[in-house]
Amino acid sequence: MCLFQYDESDSEPEEQSPAGPLYVPARPGGAHVVVRLFRTPLGAPTAVGFTSPEGLAATLGTAQPWIRLSEAALRAMAGPLGASLLTVDPALTAPPVTAAGASPAGVPLAQVSEF
Repeated sequence: MCLFQYDESDSEPEEQSPAGPLYVPARPGGAHVVVRLFRTPLGAPTAVGFTSPEGLAATLGTAQPWIRLSEAALRAMAGPLGASLLTVDPALTAPPVTAAGASPAGVPLAQVSEF
């Protein structure tokens, strides 16, 4: 006997729910725009999207160009490139690179790094 009643519309915890339109880091690529891919802490390639432009700017800087894509479009673009994961609103990134190429002492390691 189950102690809880579930509705047909209840999603399972492992089911991914749509993230909605995302602000996706991009780079100019001549006549088109190129979506930036990153790596997780374990090295797996991942696409990254943010739910607000403020979140993107706070994480990657105000100069970071972005495009607006649906989750499905981002997954369709990143999948053939080997990035089957999607990270939404990552909180930590790599610290800015110093002139010597080393990070300042005491700065935590990156949670998401560029692909």
